[in-house]
Amino acid sequence: MGLNFRKSISLGKGLKLNLSKSGPSVSFGKSGFRQSVNLKGQARTTVGIPGTGIYYTKTNNVKNLVGGLTGNKETASKGKKGSGKASETKASSKGSSAKAAKAAPAAKQVNEELIAQSKAQLEEFAAGIEALKSIHKQSDGYIDWEAVANGAVSGQIKELQPFAQSVLAGDIDAYFRVIEQVGPFDDLLEYGSGFEVGTDDPKMMEIEFQVKSDSIIPTQYPDMKASGEIVMKDFSKSAYYELVQDYVSSTMLRVARDTFALLPVQQVIIHAVDKVLNPATGNDEEVTVCSVKIKRDALATLNFERIDPSDCLESFESNVKFRKTTGYAPVDRVLA
Repeated sequence: MGLNFRKSISLGKGLKLNLSKSGPSVSFGKSGFRQSVNLKGQARTTVGIPGTGIYYTKTNNVKNLVGGLTGNKETASKGKKGSGKASETKASSKGSSAKAAKAAPAAKQVNEELIAQSKAQLEEFAAGIEALKSIHKQSDGYIDWEAVANGAVSGQIKELQPFAQSVLAGDIDAYFRVIEQVGPFDDLLEYGSGFEVGTDDPKMMEIEFQVKSDSIIPTQYPDMKASGEIVMKDFSKSAYYELVQDYVSSTMLRVARDTFALLPVQQVIIHAVDKVLNPATGNDEEVTVCSVKIKRDALATLNFERIDPSDCLESFESNVKFRKTTGYAPVDRVLA
């Protein structure tokens, strides 16, 4: 593999420094659900899909959460000596009724607001899940290298003109320089996965896709109680593994689309690498879980809005072993 794209630096214990075009950021917590309290006393809860930009955040002030909790005091006064009677403390029924009348609408309003916020949170999470399954539906624009060489383009594509003749001549070094400048997989890096590319054949590109499903795919989903409160529940094994499969398959198709759009290669070989439990050792090991060879002409016939990515990959020359209850198993790589 000749070129490595990585933009996420682990600082340990779930803390990461993320570098992107929009600037650096720091993230922490488990995928799909994060909580924090800052120095200003703000408690923040975030639910979403890491890297997708689809999330819901609710912020409360810690003081507001505890400020309304007060204790009630009761006092009793003794009567005068020899009276034989103790004076009684009476609460004003009129004042209590007024407070109760005000409290009821306020509680109802708070509950309605909580339910509305929770529903929005559920919708955002569902949209994030759908985004993980639909990565293949978008792609970079096709580059006509003949037009670039002839100067018949403008804008950012025109900046590639110095590479045009070398690319058309099948110069592999020029391929890598173009990939480095254009960054075709930069938006996919935002999901947290990594990519390595390489080739020794100007008509073929080989790409390793580092899935990192343990940090990309959430293991829990939000659910709403009747009160409007959000609780996190675990995905079933089959639901989790199917989501992993959808993400992997969708991303591999997207990688193929972007590669063909950028370079004049005729086929692309993609290997998905992830950590899988080795029952013989009891340890998670990084292995190839899916390998596929895709030809340009075959990919061009697909209707990406309607295909099922997992089924689609099986129509190409591929190696994959997947079970709904156990997920992916190691496979041999497809050869060029």
